Amino acid sequence: MISVLKTTGLTKKGKRRQLVENINLHIHKGEIYGLLGQNGAGKTTIMKMLTGILKPTSGVIELFGQRLTESSKFMLTRVGSIIEYPIFFEHLTAMENLKLHCEYLGYYDDKGIKQALDMVQLRGIEDKCVKEFSLGMKQRLGIARAIITKPELIILDEPTNGLDPIGIKDTRDLILMLNKEYGITFILSSHILGEMEQVVDRIGVIDNGRLINEVTLEDIRKQRSDYIELLTTDVQKTLYLLENELHISNMKIMQGNRIRIYDLTRSQSDISKLLILHDIGIEEIQKHTSSLEDYFYEQINGGEKIV
Repeated sequence: MISVLKTTGLTKKGKRRQLVENINLHIHKGEIYGLLGQNGAGKTTIMKMLTGILKPTSGVIELFGQRLTESSKFMLTRVGSIIEYPIFFEHLTAMENLKLHCEYLGYYDDKGIKQALDMVQLRGIEDKCVKEFSLGMKQRLGIARAIITKPELIILDEPTNGLDPIGIKDTRDLILMLNKEYGITFILSSHILGEMEQVVDRIGVIDNGRLINEVTLEDIRKQRSDYIELLTTDVQKTLYLLENELHISNMKIMQGNRIRIYDLTRSQSDISKLLILHDIGIEEIQKHTSSLEDYFYEQINGGEKIV
C-alpha cells in the first residue's frame, strides 16, 4: 500500500508532562483513518504536529514519502485541515474568508469556492458575515475551507462537533463522497464512536498519549461476538445460579454491577425463568452485538465503560 503519512517515534513533551509519546502511525492512500481516544488522550496534539501547528519534541513525520522539515513545509499545501474549532474573521463574509484562505495558498478559483460551499450546503450565504453564523454553520464553513483545493489529505478534528443529526449525516456523506469520488485520504477524530464506525476504514486507539493499536474495521467485525447483558437486584446470587444451575461460565461483571454473558448456549428466556423462580428481580436483560465502542473500551479499560 502507498503511504500518505507515516510517523516514527513522534513525541511531544509539555511543561509538566508528556503529551504524546512514541506515536507510530501508518496512513495509507485513499483510506479514512480514525483516531479514537478519550478527551485529553492526545488526539489533537498529534493532529497539530501533523499539520505543522506544533513542533514535535522528537520523532519523524513523513508526508507523501518525504520527511517533513522546516524546508519541506510546502508539502502542507497538499493537506486540508480543521484542528479544534475553525477560526474565521468574524466581520468578513463566508466568501471573503474563503478567498483570503485561497490567496494564502496561491489558489484562485471562485468557482471552486462556490462548489465547496455547495458541498457543505452553505450555498446562498456567501455574503453573510461569519459573526451571524451558528456553531454548526461555522463547522460547515471550516470543512468547506479544508476541501476547496481538493487536497490529497484532509485532517479533521471532531468534524461533526456542534452539528445536529442531519448535519452529522450530511458531513458523513460528504466525507465518503470526497473519499470515493476524489480519492482524498482522511484522518478523523471523534468522540462519537457510532458515527466513526460508519465512516472509517481503520482506526488508531490513543490512550494517555500512546498509540495502543492500529486495526481495520473489517478485523474488528471478525472479532465481534453476541452477548447478553443482565442487570438484577442480586448480582452475587445471579452469578451463582447462572454457573451452578445453567452451567454458564463465560461471563463478566461490568461496571455498575452489570453481568455480560458470552456463553449463549442458554437463551434469554431460560435465564429469565431461572431468576424469576428464585425471586430475583430483573431490571434489564438484552442481547447485544459488540460494536466499535465495545472494542474501544476493551482496549483502554478492560471492557468497562467509564461513566
